[in-house]
Amino acid sequence: MRAILVLALSAAFVLLTGLLDGNDGVAASQLVAQPAFPLANAMPGLMLALLLLVLTRRSLLSFGLAYLMQGAMYGVNALKVANLGTPLLPADFRMVDQLHKGGLHVLGSYLPHGPWPYLALLGGITLVAAIWRYEPPLFAERTGGRRMVTGTLLGVTLATLVLGMPGWRNVYNGHKLWMEPWSATATASHSGLVSSLVMFHLQDRNSKQKADPNAVNNLLQTTGDAVRARMQAVADPATALPDIVVIQSESFFDPRIMRGYENAKLTPNLDRLAAEGMSGPLHVPTYGGGTIRTEFEVLTGLSLRYFKNMQFPYLQMHDKVVPSMVRGLRAHGYETVAIHGNDPTFWNRNTAFKALGFDRFTSQSSFPANAAMDGKYMADSAMTDEIMAQLKDYGPPQFLFAISLEAHGPYDVPPKDVAARNAILVPAAVNTKDKTEVQTYLYHMQHADAELGRLADLLAKRNRPTLLLFYGDHLPGLTGAYRATGFVDGQDMLAQAGTWLLVDPRNPGQPQRIDMASWMLPGLLLERAGIHDDAYFALTQVLAPSLADLTRAPGAIPPAVDNQQQLFDQDMASVAVLRMKGKLDRLLPASLLPANTVVAKQDRDSSNVKAAAAIGMHH
Repeated sequence: MRAILVLALSAAFVLLTGLLDGNDGVAASQLVAQPAFPLANAMPGLMLALLLLVLTRRSLLSFGLAYLMQGAMYGVNALKVANLGTPLLPADFRMVDQLHKGGLHVLGSYLPHGPWPYLALLGGITLVAAIWRYEPPLFAERTGGRRMVTGTLLGVTLATLVLGMPGWRNVYNGHKLWMEPWSATATASHSGLVSSLVMFHLQDRNSKQKADPNAVNNLLQTTGDAVRARMQAVADPATALPDIVVIQSESFFDPRIMRGYENAKLTPNLDRLAAEGMSGPLHVPTYGGGTIRTEFEVLTGLSLRYFKNMQFPYLQMHDKVVPSMVRGLRAHGYETVAIHGNDPTFWNRNTAFKALGFDRFTSQSSFPANAAMDGKYMADSAMTDEIMAQLKDYGPPQFLFAISLEAHGPYDVPPKDVAARNAILVPAAVNTKDKTEVQTYLYHMQHADAELGRLADLLAKRNRPTLLLFYGDHLPGLTGAYRATGFVDGQDMLAQAGTWLLVDPRNPGQPQRIDMASWMLPGLLLERAGIHDDAYFALTQVLAPSLADLTRAPGAIPPAVDNQQQLFDQDMASVAVLRMKGKLDRLLPASLLPANTVVAKQDRDSSNVKAAAAIGMHH
């Protein structure tokens, strides 16, 4: 009878897991047609329940507790799908460590505001506690060693799954369980959330970034002359080594890419400045969140497209020195400062910025105590004020990298001026709940545009030349509204490009509209600043027309590529891995190395080459 009870609870766990999952591929109706799908999806939770049974000796308690924990994970998944349009991935569990580093303030905003989810969770915990108190043990405490052996086997088996041991690929076989490596959404819909998590976990744990040194030669055979031409460009003494201000504007994009907004005039300052400089669509590697993905690409010039396992780069960087635009600017005498009105430990920025080469990090505690707020976060006007306070009219050139926060989601927090928010027009196709969120976002986005204009006007009055780079890190997570309106180009939200702008406020030029990816911006910025001595950044500019639109958010349908793009993409993957490891420059021909670099003057096997290359290659 005890064995029958355990078997019955196990069967119920499988069925209820399929019900909780909600995807057709693991529904109870599939137990006959494709039993491997619902069984695999329930297996990790089932093993946990059996392990708890061995430890507690109470069947209902063990299965109930395992199901409650599984339900909590599915609840978090539902929140992510609702806000970001994609299900959980293994890397998302790294966010648990960020909750006490300012993450709870940001991520906690996405939790449900109504009482029912919390009452349901409290009810589940109460029920588990009652079962613990009143359920009699299923078997004796002493079992002649059988309990210890069974518990050890279950624990070790579950540990091998958590550690991603390769043997589990025989069970969670992507070909059998319908894994689509480019889409967690499609994989989860076929195989269930748990199976999707396990398969992506196994893929990440058992795949290594390998680089083919021959790829450098292959790529340079085609692009070498163009790279040399860019590196040999003569800098204009009047504009060389200007101060540089980079604005990473939270969730900023041009709403005119949405249907219903084609003729909207919500970004007058962006439009005005675009007529005086360079601008265009910006392809970024994330949607609705994951700011540090775009941030990492802009600061390093490395595409996360070539680092499949690096979902949250600042949480996965282990080197104390990382090659970056920041280090290249420092090598040219720049003072490098990061500015962000939030907790410096969130996203591990305090550590990551040191590895990337920043001299200082001005974070929330360094802002004035009366810094303006709007909605939940610090206003963009406060960031503009801090930028102008940091800029000096004397001393070495400065590089300021400022990260805004005002337009961060969720968009159900009332702003300072509710009447102004409510006056913003929204297409009729958007429902009432989504309408308020769209209005709140646009309210903050218009503030970002206004501050862009104010900052540009202030920089134009400075005595020193200043380059201003402005871009949005990703589209806001307005998933419901996007699905209601659609986009002008007919593609989905994961394939949409944001916007970027590069201008010299003191010296307006002719408008240039160019498609760029976030990892290509630093090469362009350095060129405009008169810095041409890094072959890698020059290479990114040569390849920009061919590779820019390949950058998409995780889960987006991959774009069609021709043979030349595919070849460039494959070779660039090896180049990027070698660059990250500090091994690229030793493979470059002497004609692509500046005469004053450490690499050019040392033996290629010198132990200092890796560190010198990562620092920026300059004395």
